[in-house]
Amino acid sequence: MSKLKHMKLGDILFSIFQYVMLIGASIIALVPVVVCVFTAFKTNDEYAATSVLDFPEHWTYLENFVVAFTKANMGRCFLNTGIVLVVVLTLSILFSSMLAYILNRFRFPGHGLIDNLFTFASLIPGIATQVTVYQIMYSLGLINHLYGYIIVLCGTDIISIYIFLQFFENLPTSLDESAILDGCTYFGIFFKILFPLLKPAIVTSCILKGVSVYNEYYMSNLYLQNANLKTISTALYTFTGPYGNQYNYICAGVLITIIPILIVFLLCQKQIYGGLAAGAVKG
Repeated sequence: MSKLKHMKLGDILFSIFQYVMLIGASIIALVPVVVCVFTAFKTNDEYAATSVLDFPEHWTYLENFVVAFTKANMGRCFLNTGIVLVVVLTLSILFSSMLAYILNRFRFPGHGLIDNLFTFASLIPGIATQVTVYQIMYSLGLINHLYGYIIVLCGTDIISIYIFLQFFENLPTSLDESAILDGCTYFGIFFKILFPLLKPAIVTSCILKGVSVYNEYYMSNLYLQNANLKTISTALYTFTGPYGNQYNYICAGVLITIIPILIVFLLCQKQIYGGLAAGAVKG
Protein backbone atom coordinates (compact mmCIF):
# COMPACT_ATOMS: atom_id res chain seq x y z
CA MET A 1 0.00 0.00 0.00
CA SER A 2 2.76 2.42 0.94
CA LYS A 3 4.56 1.56 -2.31
CA LEU A 4 1.41 2.40 -4.30
CA LYS A 5 1.05 5.73 -2.50
CA HIS A 6 4.71 6.47 -3.17
CA MET A 7 4.21 5.77 -6.88
CA LYS A 8 1.15 8.01 -7.04
CA LEU A 9 3.02 10.79 -5.22
CA GLY A 10 5.91 10.42 -7.67
CA ASP A 11 3.54 10.63 -10.64
CA ILE A 12 1.92 13.76 -9.21
CA LEU A 13 5.28 15.44 -8.63
CA PHE A 14 6.43 14.50 -12.14
CA SER A 15 3.22 15.93 -13.64
CA ILE A 16 3.71 19.16 -11.67
CA PHE A 17 7.30 19.34 -12.91
CA GLN A 18 6.13 18.86 -16.50
CA TYR A 19 3.58 21.65 -16.23
CA VAL A 20 6.09 23.99 -14.59
CA MET A 21 8.60 23.33 -17.38
CA LEU A 22 5.95 23.85 -20.08
CA ILE A 23 4.72 27.08 -18.52
CA GLY A 24 8.29 28.33 -18.11
CA ALA A 25 9.16 27.50 -21.72
CA SER A 26 5.97 29.20 -22.92
CA ILE A 27 6.79 32.35 -20.97
CA ILE A 28 10.34 32.42 -22.35
CA ALA A 29 8.99 32.05 -25.89
CA LEU A 30 6.13 34.55 -25.55
CA VAL A 31 7.80 37.41 -23.66
CA PRO A 32 9.88 38.63 -26.66
CA VAL A 33 6.78 38.51 -28.89
CA VAL A 34 4.69 40.41 -26.33
CA VAL A 35 7.41 43.05 -25.87
CA CYS A 36 7.66 43.43 -29.65
CA VAL A 37 3.89 43.95 -29.97
CA PHE A 38 3.80 46.49 -27.11
CA THR A 39 6.76 48.44 -28.50
CA ALA A 40 5.35 48.54 -32.05
CA PHE A 41 2.38 50.63 -30.88
CA LYS A 42 4.34 53.16 -28.80
CA THR A 43 5.48 56.62 -29.84
CA ASN A 44 9.13 57.62 -29.51
CA ASP A 45 8.47 59.56 -26.30
CA GLU A 46 6.29 56.82 -24.85
CA TYR A 47 8.90 54.16 -25.56
CA ALA A 48 11.61 56.25 -23.88
CA ALA A 49 9.48 56.95 -20.79
CA THR A 50 7.88 53.55 -20.15
CA SER A 51 8.97 50.00 -19.50
CA VAL A 52 9.00 47.49 -22.34
CA LEU A 53 6.30 45.50 -20.53
CA ASP A 54 3.96 48.50 -20.14
CA PHE A 55 0.90 48.55 -22.36
CA PRO A 56 0.90 51.18 -25.12
CA GLU A 57 -1.30 54.19 -24.48
CA HIS A 58 -3.10 53.90 -27.83
CA TRP A 59 -3.47 50.58 -29.65
CA THR A 60 -4.59 52.50 -32.74
CA TYR A 61 -1.23 54.25 -33.18
CA LEU A 62 -0.08 52.90 -36.56
CA GLU A 63 2.51 55.53 -37.49
CA ASN A 64 5.35 53.15 -36.65
CA PHE A 65 4.10 50.64 -39.21
CA VAL A 66 3.79 53.29 -41.91
CA VAL A 67 7.29 54.63 -41.23
CA ALA A 68 8.79 51.14 -41.06
CA PHE A 69 7.20 50.09 -44.36
CA THR A 70 8.05 53.25 -46.30
CA LYS A 71 11.44 54.24 -44.88
CA ALA A 72 12.81 50.69 -45.06
CA ASN A 73 11.36 50.26 -48.57
CA MET A 74 9.78 47.02 -47.41
CA GLY A 75 7.66 46.67 -50.54
CA ARG A 76 10.79 46.29 -52.65
CA CYS A 77 12.34 44.04 -50.00
CA PHE A 78 9.31 41.74 -50.04
CA LEU A 79 9.57 41.53 -53.83
CA ASN A 80 13.28 40.66 -53.69
CA THR A 81 12.68 38.10 -50.96
CA GLY A 82 9.78 36.56 -52.88
CA ILE A 83 11.88 36.20 -56.04
CA VAL A 84 14.76 34.65 -54.13
CA LEU A 85 12.46 32.35 -52.17
CA VAL A 86 10.59 30.98 -55.20
CA VAL A 87 13.72 30.44 -57.31
CA VAL A 88 15.79 28.94 -54.49
CA LEU A 89 13.05 26.53 -53.40
CA THR A 90 12.39 25.43 -56.98
CA LEU A 91 16.04 24.82 -57.82
CA SER A 92 16.82 23.35 -54.42
CA ILE A 93 13.98 20.83 -54.55
CA LEU A 94 14.79 19.88 -58.15
CA PHE A 95 18.55 19.48 -57.73
CA SER A 96 18.41 17.87 -54.28
CA SER A 97 15.83 15.29 -55.31
CA MET A 98 17.69 14.44 -58.54
CA LEU A 99 21.00 14.10 -56.71
CA ALA A 100 19.41 11.94 -54.02
CA TYR A 101 17.87 9.77 -56.76
CA ILE A 102 21.28 9.22 -58.34
CA LEU A 103 23.02 8.47 -55.04
CA ASN A 104 20.29 6.06 -53.95
CA ARG A 105 19.53 4.20 -57.15
CA PHE A 106 22.89 3.99 -58.93
CA ARG A 107 26.30 2.60 -58.04
CA PHE A 108 29.30 4.03 -59.89
CA PRO A 109 33.01 4.68 -59.27
CA GLY A 110 33.36 7.44 -56.72
CA HIS A 111 29.87 6.93 -55.25
CA GLY A 112 31.22 6.43 -51.73
CA LEU A 113 33.57 9.39 -52.07
CA ILE A 114 30.76 11.74 -53.10
CA ASP A 115 28.56 10.51 -50.25
CA ASN A 116 31.39 11.04 -47.76
CA LEU A 117 32.12 14.52 -49.16
CA PHE A 118 28.51 15.55 -48.51
CA THR A 119 28.80 14.23 -44.96
CA PHE A 120 32.07 16.10 -44.49
CA ALA A 121 30.59 19.32 -45.92
CA SER A 122 27.70 19.18 -43.46
CA LEU A 123 30.22 19.26 -40.58
CA ILE A 124 31.97 22.44 -41.77
CA PRO A 125 30.51 25.68 -40.32
CA GLY A 126 29.25 27.90 -43.11
CA ILE A 127 30.93 30.96 -41.65
CA ALA A 128 34.34 29.26 -41.97
CA THR A 129 34.12 29.22 -45.77
CA GLN A 130 32.79 32.73 -46.33
CA VAL A 131 36.19 34.33 -47.06
CA THR A 132 36.84 31.88 -49.89
CA VAL A 133 33.24 32.02 -51.15
CA TYR A 134 33.29 35.83 -51.16
CA GLN A 135 36.52 35.87 -53.18
CA ILE A 136 34.99 33.51 -55.73
CA MET A 137 31.81 35.56 -55.91
CA TYR A 138 33.80 38.77 -56.34
CA SER A 139 35.99 37.24 -59.07
CA LEU A 140 32.91 36.08 -60.99
CA GLY A 141 31.16 39.45 -60.64
CA LEU A 142 28.26 38.00 -58.65
CA ILE A 143 28.28 40.57 -55.83
CA ASN A 144 25.19 42.83 -55.69
CA HIS A 145 23.18 40.56 -57.99
CA LEU A 146 20.15 38.55 -56.97
CA TYR A 147 21.19 35.63 -59.16
CA GLY A 148 24.56 35.49 -57.40
CA TYR A 149 22.85 35.42 -54.03
CA ILE A 150 20.51 32.70 -55.30
CA ILE A 151 23.46 30.58 -56.46
CA VAL A 152 25.04 30.79 -52.99
CA LEU A 153 21.81 29.75 -51.27
CA CYS A 154 21.26 26.85 -53.66
CA GLY A 155 24.78 25.59 -53.03
CA THR A 156 24.32 25.16 -49.29
CA ASP A 157 21.41 22.69 -49.17
CA ILE A 158 22.87 19.45 -47.83
CA ILE A 159 19.96 18.87 -45.42
CA SER A 160 17.45 18.60 -48.28
CA ILE A 161 19.63 15.98 -49.98
CA TYR A 162 19.56 13.78 -46.87
CA ILE A 163 15.79 14.27 -46.53
CA PHE A 164 15.24 13.01 -50.07
CA LEU A 165 17.74 10.18 -49.57
CA GLN A 166 15.71 8.95 -46.61
CA PHE A 167 12.50 8.94 -48.65
CA PHE A 168 14.10 7.18 -51.62
CA GLU A 169 15.14 4.40 -49.27
CA ASN A 170 11.44 3.81 -48.55
CA LEU A 171 10.47 3.66 -52.24
CA PRO A 172 10.87 0.11 -53.60
CA THR A 173 13.14 -0.39 -56.60
CA SER A 174 10.40 -2.53 -58.14
CA LEU A 175 8.78 0.71 -59.29
CA ASP A 176 11.88 1.51 -61.34
CA GLU A 177 12.16 -2.02 -62.71
CA SER A 178 8.52 -2.14 -63.79
CA ALA A 179 8.82 1.20 -65.55
CA ILE A 180 12.01 0.11 -67.35
CA LEU A 181 10.27 -3.04 -68.59
CA ASP A 182 7.54 -0.80 -70.00
CA GLY A 183 10.16 1.19 -71.90
CA CYS A 184 10.36 4.22 -69.60
CA THR A 185 13.60 6.20 -69.44
CA TYR A 186 15.35 7.17 -66.22
CA PHE A 187 14.10 10.73 -66.60
CA GLY A 188 10.58 9.40 -67.04
CA ILE A 189 10.94 7.18 -63.98
CA PHE A 190 12.06 10.11 -61.87
CA PHE A 191 9.64 12.82 -63.03
CA LYS A 192 6.54 10.70 -63.75
CA ILE A 193 6.72 8.01 -61.05
CA LEU A 194 9.08 8.83 -58.18
CA PHE A 195 8.90 12.62 -57.95
CA PRO A 196 5.11 12.73 -57.30
CA LEU A 197 5.65 10.25 -54.45
CA LEU A 198 8.09 12.63 -52.78
CA LYS A 199 5.41 15.12 -51.71
CA PRO A 200 6.03 14.67 -47.94
CA ALA A 201 9.78 15.15 -48.47
CA ILE A 202 9.15 18.18 -50.68
CA VAL A 203 6.92 19.80 -48.06
CA THR A 204 9.44 19.11 -45.28
CA SER A 205 12.32 20.45 -47.35
CA CYS A 206 10.34 23.55 -48.38
CA ILE A 207 9.54 24.36 -44.76
CA LEU A 208 13.13 24.00 -43.56
CA LYS A 209 14.69 25.71 -46.56
CA GLY A 210 11.98 28.37 -46.85
CA VAL A 211 12.29 29.49 -43.23
CA SER A 212 16.08 29.53 -43.56
CA VAL A 213 16.01 31.66 -46.73
CA TYR A 214 13.34 34.04 -45.41
CA ASN A 215 15.27 34.69 -42.19
CA GLU A 216 18.77 34.62 -43.73
CA TYR A 217 20.63 37.78 -42.76
CA TYR A 218 24.39 37.27 -42.89
CA MET A 219 24.83 36.37 -46.56
CA SER A 220 22.10 38.80 -47.63
CA ASN A 221 23.91 41.64 -45.89
CA LEU A 222 27.26 40.46 -47.31
CA TYR A 223 26.37 39.86 -50.98
CA LEU A 224 23.49 42.33 -51.50
CA GLN A 225 24.89 45.68 -50.43
CA ASN A 226 22.85 47.71 -52.92
CA ALA A 227 19.85 49.40 -51.26
CA ASN A 228 17.50 48.23 -54.05
CA LEU A 229 18.55 44.60 -53.56
CA LYS A 230 17.91 44.31 -49.83
CA THR A 231 15.81 41.43 -48.58
CA ILE A 232 13.25 41.56 -45.81
CA SER A 233 15.78 40.29 -43.26
CA THR A 234 18.13 43.24 -43.85
CA ALA A 235 15.43 45.89 -44.27
CA LEU A 236 15.16 46.45 -40.52
CA TYR A 237 18.85 47.39 -40.40
CA THR A 238 17.65 50.81 -41.68
CA PHE A 239 16.63 51.76 -38.15
CA THR A 240 19.96 50.98 -36.50
CA GLY A 241 22.81 53.42 -36.20
CA PRO A 242 25.84 54.48 -34.17
CA TYR A 243 23.74 56.81 -32.01
CA GLY A 244 21.05 54.31 -31.08
CA ASN A 245 18.39 52.04 -32.47
CA GLN A 246 14.77 52.97 -33.15
CA TYR A 247 13.20 49.93 -31.57
CA ASN A 248 9.59 51.02 -32.04
CA TYR A 249 10.12 51.08 -35.82
CA ILE A 250 12.11 47.85 -35.71
CA CYS A 251 9.35 46.05 -33.78
CA ALA A 252 6.71 47.37 -36.19
CA GLY A 253 8.80 46.09 -39.08
CA VAL A 254 9.18 42.71 -37.37
CA LEU A 255 5.40 42.37 -37.10
CA ILE A 256 5.06 43.29 -40.78
CA THR A 257 7.54 40.57 -41.75
CA ILE A 258 5.61 38.01 -39.69
CA ILE A 259 2.35 38.63 -41.59
CA PRO A 260 3.28 36.73 -44.83
CA ILE A 261 4.55 33.71 -42.88
CA LEU A 262 1.41 33.73 -40.74
CA ILE A 263 -0.84 33.85 -43.81
CA VAL A 264 1.04 30.97 -45.46
CA PHE A 265 0.81 28.92 -42.27
CA LEU A 266 -2.93 29.51 -41.86
CA LEU A 267 -3.66 28.65 -45.50
CA CYS A 268 -1.35 25.62 -45.71
CA GLN A 269 -1.27 24.28 -42.17
CA LYS A 270 -2.91 20.99 -43.22
CA GLN A 271 -0.20 20.34 -45.82
CA ILE A 272 2.54 21.50 -43.45
CA TYR A 273 1.46 19.22 -40.61
CA GLY A 274 0.92 16.34 -43.05
CA GLY A 275 4.37 16.78 -44.57
CA LEU A 276 6.12 17.02 -41.23
CA ALA A 277 4.25 13.99 -39.85
CA ALA A 278 5.11 11.92 -42.92
CA GLY A 279 8.69 13.14 -42.80
CA ALA A 280 9.04 12.00 -39.21
CA VAL A 281 8.14 8.38 -40.05
CA LYS A 282 10.55 6.07 -41.80
CA GLY A 283 9.61 2.67 -43.12
